Amino acid sequence: MSIFSKIISGEIPAHKVAESVDFLAFLDISPLAEGHVLVIPKKEVDYIFDLDDETYVGLQLFAKIVATGLKKAISCKKVGVAVIGLEVPHAHIHLIPMNRVDDMNFARPKLSFTAEELEATAAKIKEALKG
Repeated sequence: MSIFSKIISGEIPAHKVAESVDFLAFLDISPLAEGHVLVIPKKEVDYIFDLDDETYVGLQLFAKIVATGLKKAISCKKVGVAVIGLEVPHAHIHLIPMNRVDDMNFARPKLSFTAEELEATAAKIKEALKG
């Protein structure tokens, strides 16, 4: 069982920003930027291109919705999208607020936020998604 499946089941806590029957979005605990969100299918499949078509399309549409709220909540020029897939064997999309190309550089040192800061960021994104 992947760490993401444990987040879905509630075994591991996460700062959730959006959830549907089939998908979940939560803050990355080792972010490249404030508001760095991971979007996952609840179905555990390692490689994003192994998802069935319905789940793949649904994941992309869910990510689009989350990215729209993310851009409203966190001041940025655009929300970058990345699929790396090597860290956790569970398909996921990174949504990263960005103002310059280097904001998407995964070789950069990760940022560190307190639990309170992460919760405040998650609350801002959730609020923006209501609108």
